[in-house]
Amino acid sequence: MVTLAAVVSPFSEQAVLSSRGRRAPEASAPKPIVTIPFKLVTRHIVVPVKINNSRPLSFVFDTGDKVGIVDIARARELGLDLHGQLRIGGAGSDTLLGSYVRGATWKLQGFEEFSQPVALAIPLGRLAARFGHDFDGIIGSDFIKQFVIEVDYQAHVLRLHAKDGFVYSGNGESIPVQFNSQGHPLIDAEVTPRGGQPIKGRFVFDLGSSGALALHTPLVKEHRLLEANHHTIRAIGVGGAGGDVQARMTRVSELKIGKFKIAGPTALLSQDKAGAFANASLAGNIGQRIASKFKLFLDYERHRIIFEPASTFQDPFDQAQSGMALTAEGAGFSILRVLDVLENSPASEAGLLKDDQILKVNGKHAADLSITALGEMFERPGSYLITVRRGDKTIELKLTPRKLV
Repeated sequence: MVTLAAVVSPFSEQAVLSSRGRRAPEASAPKPIVTIPFKLVTRHIVVPVKINNSRPLSFVFDTGDKVGIVDIARARELGLDLHGQLRIGGAGSDTLLGSYVRGATWKLQGFEEFSQPVALAIPLGRLAARFGHDFDGIIGSDFIKQFVIEVDYQAHVLRLHAKDGFVYSGNGESIPVQFNSQGHPLIDAEVTPRGGQPIKGRFVFDLGSSGALALHTPLVKEHRLLEANHHTIRAIGVGGAGGDVQARMTRVSELKIGKFKIAGPTALLSQDKAGAFANASLAGNIGQRIASKFKLFLDYERHRIIFEPASTFQDPFDQAQSGMALTAEGAGFSILRVLDVLENSPASEAGLLKDDQILKVNGKHAADLSITALGEMFERPGSYLITVRRGDKTIELKLTPRKLV
């Protein structure tokens, strides 16, 4: 997830057709003011932005954020006016030291007539390394509430509609939304653990989270979810603005949002004692792996989000996993390195170790790949020949991803 309660998850999902081969009917909506293409980077929506008259920058579109935020190193590179200090937390137990920004505005590339202030500068370099991609800033609810924003994961576009007079006509359901003091949208949902009773709660609907479902520590403890006799694995490569998240991964029987029932999603069971995932006032976060099963209309003016099922809605959560987390470094993030290896996983069985540098995958050079591409690749069944550098040695290993939870 990447919000200020950000988590980068080891799982991913991106499909075009549902397992039943059906396509959901298209909604009828007013013509958008503008259509903004986006890239999906480790399942985060990345849009092109300029600050003042800068070169194009990569900003994450995040419902778990409020104001315009820029990476502090990028702010210094651009010569922005920084003043004061503040601490910002998120997923993980640490806080980030940042500054306020004066006299800077951001604009979406292709929609230059609209601009908003850049309010804060915080260090985002660690998250960029886990993305394997530039992570120059974040835009959130202060932007979203100016429009009705249609999020179309399958077309990889945001469509910005005028909020005045917006009328939706389609097969979606309007889910009521409340907002917390940070401007994050909160929805009511129901999660059913395996072999357990449904648990109703309030969740942050967090498009800056790359996972499916994250359950906060107080809820996990109250319902003894880690004590139940269910298979869990250690969560790896999971972290955010507050550092690494301590958690286990499992699978729940069902998540219910309105009339929609999502079967068998993966779930992060937080063990954090501080930070966003230790928040007792909320049940948890619902992230991109759930959101991408829908076309969404973020209609903050009317305190609602419209969920329209996409053609991927029936796709099962059955992707394979490699059991390793990666980080990227160097110019263009071209050096890929193993950040962590899960015990009793395909990666550990293949002999991969923390700090191994990945040189090739099936003969293709790592410089021509990305963390996003490798994540999608390793979700598919099959065997992969991995060439790594370990110290002064070059080693070839065979990786065979499989479903782990």
